[in-house]
Amino acid sequence: MHMRIIHRRIELSRLEGEGWKMLYGRRKTGKTFLVRNFLDYDEFFFVEREGMVRDLNEGSTMTYGEFMRLFPRLLKGGKVVVDEFHRLPDRFLDLLHAYSGTGELILITSTRWLAKRKLLGTGSPLLGIVQPIRIDPIDEREILAEMSREVRGKELIEASTYLREPILVPLYRSPLREFLAGYLSSSGLLIGELVGEAFTEEERELTEVYRAIMKGIADGKETSTELSSFLYSLSLISKDNTGVLQRYLGVLTDMGILRRTQVTGKRRKKFVYRHASPLFDLHFYLEAKYAYTELETPVEFIRKAIDRKLPRHVEAFVEGLLAKSLGLRPVRIEMPDLELDIALQGFKKLEVVGEVKWKERVKREEVRRIEEKLNRFDCRRILVVPDENVLERKPEGVEVLTPEDLVEIAKEGMERSI
Repeated sequence: MHMRIIHRRIELSRLEGEGWKMLYGRRKTGKTFLVRNFLDYDEFFFVEREGMVRDLNEGSTMTYGEFMRLFPRLLKGGKVVVDEFHRLPDRFLDLLHAYSGTGELILITSTRWLAKRKLLGTGSPLLGIVQPIRIDPIDEREILAEMSREVRGKELIEASTYLREPILVPLYRSPLREFLAGYLSSSGLLIGELVGEAFTEEERELTEVYRAIMKGIADGKETSTELSSFLYSLSLISKDNTGVLQRYLGVLTDMGILRRTQVTGKRRKKFVYRHASPLFDLHFYLEAKYAYTELETPVEFIRKAIDRKLPRHVEAFVEGLLAKSLGLRPVRIEMPDLELDIALQGFKKLEVVGEVKWKERVKREEVRRIEEKLNRFDCRRILVVPDENVLERKPEGVEVLTPEDLVEIAKEGMERSI
């Protein structure tokens, strides 16, 4: 059996070049794996919680104090990596300030609050000396191009949608839906932990608020107004006020756990929030519906949830893929009688509108409605389907994209960004 490794050339191209760098992002996005397997370094240290620092080259450990005494010498000797560096005492930041510009340094952290407050906040000793780089789940273009060597068609798009999560990459077996149901059934607790961990090192009592927000979003509450009422009804916030909520939504968006899309066609600025990770979305949806990690939940229930959520997840995947490949920004269009699956904006105007029909059959009547909807817009119009044969007839004035076309778009998009 071969080990499946995604090379992540897009991220690596951002990590090349001189200067000190700080990689941050939630857990299990592959930060450590990326650095250990694809970058050149001379020394690699992992900071443990118990006051010890492990030298991964030597296999030995030392205390925080010993490491800090050694650190200035290390910097003079080449490229140094310090993983989970936020666990070191605060005076490590002063040390960094004192030696800034010496040698090559890569810092890695999974706590967003620290990345923001200590390192990038005003008055931070590191402002301007470390380049912050957020590592998100695997880029849509990259996963699609890599997985197209193994699977094709509908399965390729469904697998790529979820395998953006690095933890799933080595485990995946086709068919995706069965694999995912089995994974959630056996490892649901682990997913909850991934998110919990991001906050344990800050404010413990807030974890409840964050979890409630994530459950609410997975259950279809997408605006701050809906979420605020939901949290207030659970007595998690003291008043039903979206202002209170903004801070939490800001943290989750900064960490890359949620993605925020602006709604156009509204007078005042409005945003909708969705889970950035379809795996997290499924997990929190199952928690909201069935408390599935606490109560025995049949795999059939999990499978139903996957079938229900998957088309929306594919939609978000295709939108992200096209946005990055074409250099555009996703927006949400809300008009009284119109909602679009995909809307991509250039600098000033809409450039692409589209619908995703991820199903076995698209009847004539539905094709006609798609034409009517999309032909209202004067820009590139697309319809994404798992296979051209699902269409009872071809739409007019609308370009049909299949999985094979999406692979081509992904490969071209990658060429441009590396």
